[in-house]
Amino acid sequence: MILSDATIKAMMARGELIIEPVNDVQIQPASVDIRLGNHYLKLDENAIESVALDTPAQYVEFESDEVIIPPNSFLLATTNEYIKLPENLTAFVEGRSSIGRMGLFIQNAGWVDPGFEGEITLELFNANRLPIRLISGRRIAQLVFARMDQKAATPYDGKYQKQRRAGGSRAYDDID
Repeated sequence: MILSDATIKAMMARGELIIEPVNDVQIQPASVDIRLGNHYLKLDENAIESVALDTPAQYVEFESDEVIIPPNSFLLATTNEYIKLPENLTAFVEGRSSIGRMGLFIQNAGWVDPGFEGEITLELFNANRLPIRLISGRRIAQLVFARMDQKAATPYDGKYQKQRRAGGSRAYDDID
C-alpha cells in the first residue's frame, strides 16, 4: 500500500519515519520530494580505461552548490535529506516529472530497503543534447513509500548503511 501525505506526516511526528531536514512544501499527496545535496562523485575517466564489477572504481570527488552535467554524462550525487526507514516500510526513488522533462534521468537503483538509514546516493544521467545546471537545495526527486505486509525478517544492514555524502559503487564487495 502506498502511503498518503497524512500517513507520512503522522509517521514522521511519531518518529517512526525520519526525514531530516524536511519542510511542508516537500510533502506531496503520495510522496516526499527530496532535494539535491552538494557532494558529487564522477568516474575518473582520465585514470581508468574501463569500469569493472570486481575492482573499485576510481572517482573524482567534489562539493559544489552548483554543478553542470554535460550531455550524455553520468554523475553521482547525494540528497540533502538523511532518512531512516522502519523495518516495515520501503521506498521507491522516482525522478520528478518537471526534472525528467529537462532530460535528466534520476535513480538510485530505484529502491530503498526497509531498515535503511542514511543519505541517498542519486544516479544522474543527462540524456539531453544540452548541459544541465543543477543547484543544491532544489527538489530533484521524490520518495514514494510502501508499507510491507510485515516487518522484514532481515532489514537492510548493507554496505551503504548510514552513508553520508555520495557513495560510489561497491559492487566489488558483492558475494556472488
